Amino acid sequence: MDESGWRAGARCVFTLTFDVDAEAAVLAHGRRFADHAMTMSHQAYGPEVGVPRLLELLADLGVPATFFVPGWVAERRPGLAAVIAEAGHEVAHHSYSHRPPTGMSAAEERADFERALEVFADQGIEIAGHRAAGWEATWRTPELIAEHGLRYDSSLMGDDRPYLLTTSGADVVELPVHWSLDDWEQYAFLPDPHVGSVIESPAKALEMWRAELDAMRHYGCLFNLTNHPFLTGRPGRAVALRTLVEYALECGDVRFDRCRDVAERVRADRTLPRRGPEPPVVDPAVYPVD
Repeated sequence: MDESGWRAGARCVFTLTFDVDAEAAVLAHGRRFADHAMTMSHQAYGPEVGVPRLLELLADLGVPATFFVPGWVAERRPGLAAVIAEAGHEVAHHSYSHRPPTGMSAAEERADFERALEVFADQGIEIAGHRAAGWEATWRTPELIAEHGLRYDSSLMGDDRPYLLTTSGADVVELPVHWSLDDWEQYAFLPDPHVGSVIESPAKALEMWRAELDAMRHYGCLFNLTNHPFLTGRPGRAVALRTLVEYALECGDVRFDRCRDVAERVRADRTLPRRGPEPPVVDPAVYPVD
């Protein structure tokens, strides 16, 4: 099998990613939630219990991962990013505030993006990639990523293999995501704010993700799994994740990588498509302004 392409000889590449949203994911819905002790404790479970549990799981299995951390979370817990990096995993940009860029002006998006970079620079954490809060990137986002020298994004859904986003500067590697490979859609629940209404069985999530992994092995895809420590860090869910990773390792044709390492191989693979991120032309007579 050809080992020169982005899959480096594997049938499928598995990027195991964790969005360490903590309290920021809820505060983005309104600062009033800072007064909700239960809700804040529910979110704090992620960095305080989930991350250590997941780091131990990764060490036991010997696989690398990428942790997307909002700057606000890293700033509030100054040792968090360093612990992740010292374990051999990647720390990546996940906004500062976890407010979705689609709800911001261009100036607000830039300020939030740059504030996160400043936090990681102050902590000595090298950042290579980005994931928009809630995956809600704007058409401006790739330009910001390229301007600040980051090498990849992981927010869009235009493929199940990596591709390149053209910008006015350097190309940005896109490592695509999808709702079906996100634990939020399986496990997230809070009474307020409403972030999900059904808590699924870990057995169901495991069955779904294993089926998708097998299909992606068949088609030669990127299995870009998004988990959240405040969700998958819970015991039954962590055991299900371990079972999935053990299955992937047993397959013998699945490669585990940090996102930054996949992005470097994508840049060298001339067979992958380049796409210009731009909005569709919309006739207001057909689609009136809201």
